[in-house]
Amino acid sequence: MTQVLKGLRVVEHGTFITGPAASMMLADMGAEVVKVELPGSGDPFRAFKGGLYSPHYQTYNRNKHSVALDTRKAEDRATFAKLIEGADVYIQNFRPGFAEQIHAGEQRLRALNPRLVYCAISGFGQDGPAAARPSYDTVAQAASGYLRLLVNPANPRVVGPAIADAMTGYYAAFGILGALFERQTSGQGRRVDVSMFEAMAHFNLDAFTHLFSVGEVMGPYSRPSVSQSYVLECACGGWIALHMSSPEKFWQGLATAMERPDIFDDERFRDRSARIDNQDALIEVLGGIFKQRPRTEWCERLVAQDVPHAPMYRTDEVPDDAQAKHLQLFVDTQHPVMGLSRTVRSPISFDGQRSLQVAPPPTLGEHNILYAKGWPARQATPKPPHKETA
Repeated sequence: MTQVLKGLRVVEHGTFITGPAASMMLADMGAEVVKVELPGSGDPFRAFKGGLYSPHYQTYNRNKHSVALDTRKAEDRATFAKLIEGADVYIQNFRPGFAEQIHAGEQRLRALNPRLVYCAISGFGQDGPAAARPSYDTVAQAASGYLRLLVNPANPRVVGPAIADAMTGYYAAFGILGALFERQTSGQGRRVDVSMFEAMAHFNLDAFTHLFSVGEVMGPYSRPSVSQSYVLECACGGWIALHMSSPEKFWQGLATAMERPDIFDDERFRDRSARIDNQDALIEVLGGIFKQRPRTEWCERLVAQDVPHAPMYRTDEVPDDAQAKHLQLFVDTQHPVMGLSRTVRSPISFDGQRSLQVAPPPTLGEHNILYAKGWPARQATPKPPHKETA
């Protein structure tokens, strides 16, 4: 992949997901990221499965270097200062006030490097009545109203991956890139603040737009009913997902695939509005039909009729998907100590070049020697050949 951020230097003081996710986004595009971790224990995510190289840690820490520093100690603080002096970006996801306690507050780092883009990620913002509260993924999802759209009222329990953590990291990376763009003309760094609460409220924009524009309070089935989305079990025990959207041609194609053109004779399913109002009844009808054939056959039939669908894969089925293989979506990487690992490459391609080269997550303090005196000298960029002019 073309490394569009090559030459960008990032110091990450991140733990768990939000900070590490932000810097990983930049690292995936070529930025040089130094992850600063506590000696001995490192990022708490390292030890979630025992040892210091858990799958939790590996998920958000590829393409980085690791330096073990305790900035409360003078010697380590001096090394940290050298890194900041040569950095373009600093990222931390501490509770408000903690960065100052470990000598990593904005005022101190700005004095060391006025061009620094300082990114502070928090749970509920840097000030206000909830600023000091601890926050994790489920807390942010709940506070933003998003979790209420995921939980099945008949079986209320938290479901799904850490969406709020990851999205907050992605918003932070987005803000950092904006600040870097401005710095090209201003010459000055910016402070970028992102909270999990704000990020998830923005990610939940559709629900708030419906609330403010028409007074609708959306629930778990509001969007699936309007988008006409379904998950259906097949004869083989596998599941399939349909997203019929609004074009009528998709329903005509589905009726043909099911060999049920008579389905539109039922007034409950005659048009889009009726199908939205009677989705529960339609789910029951479709459920009975789809249980009559295996998933592979349904996929063939739906492809032939151009119906929007996909097998509802388990995670272990996705790498064997033909399109995933074609896109080279999963890549192998080799760590000299921890061995072979596999990951999902960056989804971003530039000029058709996929990001197939991935550096494995570092072990704790793996690059201490490399950065002991600050940033290594930059490699000279080859100059383009001189062209004579007539």
